[in-house]
Amino acid sequence: MSASVSKRFLALGLAVALAAPAFTPAGAQSAAPAAPATVTTRGPSGGDIVGYGQIHHPEIGRGGMVVSQNEIATRVGVQILREGGNAVDAAVATGFALAVTLPRAGNVGGGGYMVVHMAAQGGKPAETIAIDYYGQAPAATTPDLLLDDKGKFDSAKGMSMKGVSIPGTVMGLWEAHRRYGKLKWSKLVAPAIDLARKGVPLSDDEAEAHADQKKLMSDDAAAMAIFFRRDGTPWQAGDTFRQTDLAWTLTQIARKGPDGFYKGPVADRIVAGMKAGGGIITHEDLANYRAIITPPIWSSYRGNRIAYMPPTASGVTVAEAMNILERFPIKEMQWGSADTLHIVAEAVKIASSDRRFVGGLPDWRTPSSGLASKAYAAERAKLIRKDKALDATKLPDGNPYPYESKDTTHYSVADQWGNAVANTYTLSASYGAHVVAPGTGVLLNNSLGNLAWTKREGVDQHATAPVPGKRVGSTITPLIVFKEDKPWIISGTPGGGYIIATMVQLLSNVIDHDLNIAEAAQRPRINQGWADAPIELETGFSPDLIPLLEKKGHKVKGSNTMGSIQSIMVERRPDGSVRFLGAADTRRPDALAEGVK
Repeated sequence: MSASVSKRFLALGLAVALAAPAFTPAGAQSAAPAAPATVTTRGPSGGDIVGYGQIHHPEIGRGGMVVSQNEIATRVGVQILREGGNAVDAAVATGFALAVTLPRAGNVGGGGYMVVHMAAQGGKPAETIAIDYYGQAPAATTPDLLLDDKGKFDSAKGMSMKGVSIPGTVMGLWEAHRRYGKLKWSKLVAPAIDLARKGVPLSDDEAEAHADQKKLMSDDAAAMAIFFRRDGTPWQAGDTFRQTDLAWTLTQIARKGPDGFYKGPVADRIVAGMKAGGGIITHEDLANYRAIITPPIWSSYRGNRIAYMPPTASGVTVAEAMNILERFPIKEMQWGSADTLHIVAEAVKIASSDRRFVGGLPDWRTPSSGLASKAYAAERAKLIRKDKALDATKLPDGNPYPYESKDTTHYSVADQWGNAVANTYTLSASYGAHVVAPGTGVLLNNSLGNLAWTKREGVDQHATAPVPGKRVGSTITPLIVFKEDKPWIISGTPGGGYIIATMVQLLSNVIDHDLNIAEAAQRPRINQGWADAPIELETGFSPDLIPLLEKKGHKVKGSNTMGSIQSIMVERRPDGSVRFLGAADTRRPDALAEGVK
């Protein structure tokens, strides 16, 4: 390992257990684990009169809470809660506000996934549902739509009107509100209209993000007109960023609900932009789009029930990884040890290899219950060895059927009545396809590129084949963890291929290592992709880990930050009071957790 890579891990100098007890998958016979090599008891030290066991602390709120990647949008959602709205109302308002304040990911021209829990109230039983409002392939989709003349995926076509899937965000937010909202729809869209019309001050992060898009937006006059001055220079931090066309579109949505987007003048402008730019979305595609409402994928981790997002999201993949991880004594192995990182990486590696089974309708049905089953995980866990990493030659294909019974943003909402929303939505790439339907102000996604356009020898790609009406897949996986049948953790993250490992570590950090929700989010993370991919490490791990992981057969490389978890932990206290503990991940600037009180 080069010195330049090793030096990346010196920055924070967090303590790492370099030796850990032996381990065997649960249920197998083994000797009693050896005593941990590090001291785990803590005495009255640290130099404070009041002792604090963890470095990072959550934001404490009462009466409800919103956590999002943008402070302006968070405050919009909190104000809705203060005015009597429930978690769904606040989620709708926050979602539309993010379309204005965080245009790289917040959107009305993309799609996403939402897990909603509504507490028992007024004689109605408690209910938990999943809303799939991700992109869908238009009816005119053909297998060669995004290919070049050599039969390879053409990234230029993917980053154009051709690469746009039918947007689902407006329909998804509407469906949640139609079922559970308390306040008027128009009231929830109004703050976003106001922000778009009057403008928002650009933060340093947003100004820099906009400026970086000039090359990709330069061929789209409508996008350039929004994100750059008339002379082509970028807006600067502190400038007031106005989006008058988007305000007009949001006004149509406020007045007419989804018909204000999928039909009428907004739809006319979208279709006209498609035709002018070589896209294939039609009026019929827009008018026929529907959100998919299903039960969540239910699983558990060490006795804690978890509601995951069903396919085409990757909740089943996270569930499989957690079920594999559950077979090992992660707590005893200690946070950050080489053995712990090895097991987490191997669990994610195996679960990621089974993502080939995850696909969308109309021509594929994912074996979700098999992938998320404890029995299937037990079989897959047997592949893991303490001293040797799996590679492509040692990771056989799994068969879940016998067990059947990159820039994105997430926000979490909880209210005083016990309702909760975990919502992750995206344009796929940062700023999507970098194209705007003229006159709408709506950045459009590039999600069609997520389908399997280029054939891979020996790989069955039926699950993600580009066919008309295909529901596009994603690594997105919002979730809600329950304790005593009430929401305990509401969480999710952006991050593309880093989402799965990020969520696995968040859950393990809280449940295995007893970290508070802020500490769990802020600890450095690893990522593991396909079988022969390296372990990627954020800065903050000891460089002494590198040779230990390499000895087990891992390739190791440094990484930029991974994900941006926005979480709420609901703390129900012995006196009957409730506190909301919010964690806004500092990996991306401008995030905010704020309580109603």
